[in-house]
Amino acid sequence: MMIVAEGLEKSYTSGGRPLPVLREIDLEIPAESFLSVVGPSGSGKTTLLGLLAGLDVPSAGRVLLDGEDIFALTEDGRAEFRAQSVGFVFQTFHLLPTLTALENVLVPLELRGDGVGKRAKAEELLHRVGLGARLDHYPAQLSGGEQQRVALARAFANRPKILFADEPTGNLDRETGSMIVGMLEDLNREANTTLVLVTHDLSLAERAHRVVSLSDGRIVSDRVTSARAPAANPPGLEASTMGEPMP
Repeated sequence: MMIVAEGLEKSYTSGGRPLPVLREIDLEIPAESFLSVVGPSGSGKTTLLGLLAGLDVPSAGRVLLDGEDIFALTEDGRAEFRAQSVGFVFQTFHLLPTLTALENVLVPLELRGDGVGKRAKAEELLHRVGLGARLDHYPAQLSGGEQQRVALARAFANRPKILFADEPTGNLDRETGSMIVGMLEDLNREANTTLVLVTHDLSLAERAHRVVSLSDGRIVSDRVTSARAPAANPPGLEASTMGEPMP
């Protein structure tokens, strides 16, 4: 399993009393699969994503990512693990406003210390998401959909084993949001990346291989959809909309 959560719980303190947000979460996510997490506002979706990614520390339980017990690591160790193996796409893009699209995508490559070829890799990723003519544009010069595509290219710059997407279409119109999820699907398939998507849009959630529903901090439904998980390393794979295989 690429992601395993065992007895995961999270509580905060409010007015001197514990406020449970997640309760007794047990979850296994196979490598290369696409799982969506849905539920009403306040059900714990974003909290679960943060715990699975090691961005927050649980009150109880543990998380294994690719066999690594991430909460057995130090905070610096978790950060290093994420830099090497995990990508993120958020609703609010989190692009650096003083950097161009190309420079934003270069950031994770430079942080990882990639040498020769990093610029070509960043340019290729931006071409892959349809922004080949926007390399030198700053975020303020891009539409919301274009900014999210830059964020998507940046997230895949390190070819992560796992990608967490938290409401990546929340600030986009329905058509653009559907396009972004389509790109996530293609990159999930081509790069063999395990994809976990939090969304409030049930029609987008159904495009995943599996849908987990949360309510009041608990898993209340876990079902396989009609979408089929890709076979591992399928021969002769060509994406329908993304062009050449990822660099």
